[in-house]
Amino acid sequence: MLELDALGPTGPYRSRKQETIPDRSGNPVATLSLVPPLYAARAMQAMHRSSPVPVDERIAAIARAGHAFANERVAGQTADEYQRTVSAVAGMPITVVRQATRDIERAAAHAYRHVQNARPVGAVVKWQDPSTRAGRAVWTRRGEVFAVHAAGNHPAVHQGWLEPLAVGFRVAVRPSRREPFTPHRLISALRAAGFGDDQVVLLPTEHAAADEILRMADLGMVYGGDDVVAKYAGSPGILPQGPGRSKILLTAGTDWTAALDTIVESVSGGGGVGCVNATAVLVEGDPAPVAAAVADRLAALPSLPAHDEQAILPVHTLQEARRWEDHLLKRAAGTTPWLGGTGIVDDLRDGSAVLRPAVHQVNSPFAEQVGAELPFPCVWIAPWARTDGVAPLRNTLVLTAFTTSGSLIDDLINEPTIGNVYLGHHPTNWLEPGLPHDSYLGEFLMRTKTVLR
Repeated sequence: MLELDALGPTGPYRSRKQETIPDRSGNPVATLSLVPPLYAARAMQAMHRSSPVPVDERIAAIARAGHAFANERVAGQTADEYQRTVSAVAGMPITVVRQATRDIERAAAHAYRHVQNARPVGAVVKWQDPSTRAGRAVWTRRGEVFAVHAAGNHPAVHQGWLEPLAVGFRVAVRPSRREPFTPHRLISALRAAGFGDDQVVLLPTEHAAADEILRMADLGMVYGGDDVVAKYAGSPGILPQGPGRSKILLTAGTDWTAALDTIVESVSGGGGVGCVNATAVLVEGDPAPVAAAVADRLAALPSLPAHDEQAILPVHTLQEARRWEDHLLKRAAGTTPWLGGTGIVDDLRDGSAVLRPAVHQVNSPFAEQVGAELPFPCVWIAPWARTDGVAPLRNTLVLTAFTTSGSLIDDLINEPTIGNVYLGHHPTNWLEPGLPHDSYLGEFLMRTKTVLR
């Protein structure tokens, strides 16, 4: 049994209230200390009293921590032991966890440079720059303490808060109780690399203290569903990270058969659990042949335990898998099933089950199912016509479009609710460090002010 202490402003803290974290077979793996509201409040106060690490020191320390996170023994675990623990508990294919580990290492090595991509070209990074003698914009933090309510669906979400740390924020992470191993390991590595205990903290809490952490931070980022987005939509200091509802558009005249590899990777890559995985494919013309071909490809994916090197699909407890299956079957009522119409659960006979892919055809691009994002490869195939325009494509994090129409591309790029547009054979789950995911985080963290001296 691993013991995951909270990591507070005076060091590790083992609380009386602890939660047991099981793997997907129900076997206990770790205990997680849950901090009370008063402890969380005092931790936030301590971070407000602290000062940022000098810029060159923190850039080097973040890079050292990223390397240790990916390659060395940290908090009592080797990198391989950490990866196998996350795979077992989160039900994520081991190859996906390994890739996420490499991604976090790379993000740590370039966190400061990447956040600078959001800096206006007319701004400098410090008031001492000689250009401020004639008056110049200076890029400054919007606060001192940043809090994040982290998601547990993928380890790579923890790349994001390295950027506020790089520009001098002190950072408080409230981890997901589903997967606290990644932030615990990363913060342990950061502290070993030179960050003080009052610079970056891990505050596992129950819901009673969660809002207090956000309230006491200058800025915050929260992951969750539509309810979370609605709750914080009116809070200028909080950045909600909700469902992606990523999509693929196939217009007439394009060879959709050549796009099958892109569609399948978009739907199932990384286990199909991310906000960048495609949840809908809109087809100009008859969607049935596309649905049949996609279903045929996804049906061939194997059902394997998450630790298997060939695993692709996510694993849940059998009970949780049955709940998702029931939810899908109710959600899909009235649609045409091509895959998963009678169920998606593949029992592994050890208390866990694989969630297999689902493909359903709907009769309209405005069908409510098109916006249904589920934590496994699930895609809704819909018809689309030019007269429908961009309306069915709104509120999309990533859109991969197969089209040669310049006017349509203009409309897609100019639509403010479409986050990213990929043209042609680029899957929706393609990500490149240094490019905006859901806009640059630096746009939220920083502001410009004129300095004249």
